[in-house]
Amino acid sequence: MHIAKGIEMLEISVPVMGGTDTFYPTLIWDEEEAVLIDTGVPGSAQKFKEATAAASVPWNLVRTILITHQDIDHIGSLPALLEQSESKITVLAHEIERPYIEGKQMLLKHTPEALAAAEAMLPKNISEEWKRAFLHVLAHPPRAGVDRTLTGGEVLPIGGGIAVIHTPGHSPGHLSLYHQASRTLIAADALTVRGGELCGPDAAATPDMAEALQSLHKFAAFEINQVICYHGGLFRGDVNRRIAELAQAGN
Repeated sequence: MHIAKGIEMLEISVPVMGGTDTFYPTLIWDEEEAVLIDTGVPGSAQKFKEATAAASVPWNLVRTILITHQDIDHIGSLPALLEQSESKITVLAHEIERPYIEGKQMLLKHTPEALAAAEAMLPKNISEEWKRAFLHVLAHPPRAGVDRTLTGGEVLPIGGGIAVIHTPGHSPGHLSLYHQASRTLIAADALTVRGGELCGPDAAATPDMAEALQSLHKFAAFEINQVICYHGGLFRGDVNRRIAELAQAGN
């Protein structure tokens, strides 16, 4: 979905746990280069290339991939996209997330208890081969090198400027972004859209909900016309007011 000049909300639908899940990564570009924000679950690399082409952005223009945080639905297709690229792609993430993305530490949410719970939730009619492959991916998540780390407050000079906002809570090094030219907040998992309404982060997937809600106060520094949530997609309206309401819940 075209948001404004140089920014597109991608829509990536994939089969997950016997159903279908849809993610909303973001593509930002100018005449020189493009940056892809997050990479979906493992096995969705081709869908990203198709979505980029549909936005009329050649894949070889993607010179940067920014990972907002370590969760597998954000890092899943990163290794494949890097391997399949004909040109060098620079990977960016917060320093705290780096060892998890690079596979030096197990993803924080992939505890033995979480893996056992995921196995228990699998549909009964799936094949043993599919089940083994799924559990193997959870136990051995994709990994890729991070070329440069980001800190809150810096601005990337791509597509009219992308401000980096450190919003811990959903994960310790979670990043949100603000596209200055279009006044678009790319919230990643700091916010969600449910039933057409802007909501806070998913409590079930947010280890430190109090910190996540406190992080929402940082968005008050930006004039926001619309917000792209990785889960739920686009929300337009009185965004700053709504975020302020959600942030108050954490006080």
